[in-house]
Amino acid sequence: MEFRLIDRIRELTAQSRDDVRLGIGDDAAVLAVPAGQELAVAIDTMVEGTHFLPGTAAADLGWKALAVNLSDLAAMGATPAWALLALTMPKADAPFVDGFAQGFAQLAKPHGLALVGGDTTGGPLCISVAVHGFVPPGQALTRGGARVGDEVLVTGTLGDAVAGLHALREPPHDDAHRAALRQVLYTRLTRPEPRVAAGIALRGLATACVDISDGLLADLGHICSASGVGAELEAARLPRSSALRELHGEDESLQLALSGGDNYELCFTVPPSRLADALAALAATGCPVTRIGRIVEGCGVYVRAADGSPLTITTKSWEHFA
Repeated sequence: MEFRLIDRIRELTAQSRDDVRLGIGDDAAVLAVPAGQELAVAIDTMVEGTHFLPGTAAADLGWKALAVNLSDLAAMGATPAWALLALTMPKADAPFVDGFAQGFAQLAKPHGLALVGGDTTGGPLCISVAVHGFVPPGQALTRGGARVGDEVLVTGTLGDAVAGLHALREPPHDDAHRAALRQVLYTRLTRPEPRVAAGIALRGLATACVDISDGLLADLGHICSASGVGAELEAARLPRSSALRELHGEDESLQLALSGGDNYELCFTVPPSRLADALAALAATGCPVTRIGRIVEGCGVYVRAADGSPLTITTKSWEHFA
């Protein structure tokens, strides 16, 4: 049964690439890194009950398991190439595997990413994906290059995914309009769009970059720590969707935007002299972007309210083992 499931995964995720010399079906994949490229590698694990709720659609899990990894490549400015999948399931469930592989393939194919190997085993539902991407030598984006005076920017909107989780846990609502808004937020949770094109466009422009997986405050804090700087944000500038604002109001939506995880947007820094170039490069990809603050001397992330006073943070960002 295991080998039939593996064959099915291979069929549904098939993607031809010249740099895959040998893919699924042998003891190891044989891959060729193109000349003049460096290899960026990332891995993420999703565990039922920790990263997703029981009963989440298999296709959504397939999409998201890949998306969170592609977001890491995006934050490095890398072009996706290959992936490995380790899938642990309570039982050999062919319909689940079909749905999972279909969701995975829906995201993989537009990026030209090939699934080249992996493992299946029995146990509590757990999904690990490792991705590999290419970046020209010396052009990888990192967390450690932000400098005092740099502008701080984010792609997309913030807070939608965690609001989608709240919506899932609430009882159904009779109001069709509110139900539609909640569905918008839930889709942001289950089907995040990794900003791969934006990350590539920021090569040579951004001084630092991180993907927002644990929450803006936590992840921008990683840039500050790695760069030896602080950051000051303007609360009124934080981009929030109309669905988030309407369902949660101004104050709560702001807190969710600051601390809510699972956004998978990019937060990055750019010198003022390159801001216009960065905005033009991102506009060419169709990716929305907002300037939300600046890098300052010191350490940590500070948030200013509209009147300039320090904003009190009432929610916490995601932290494993907390």
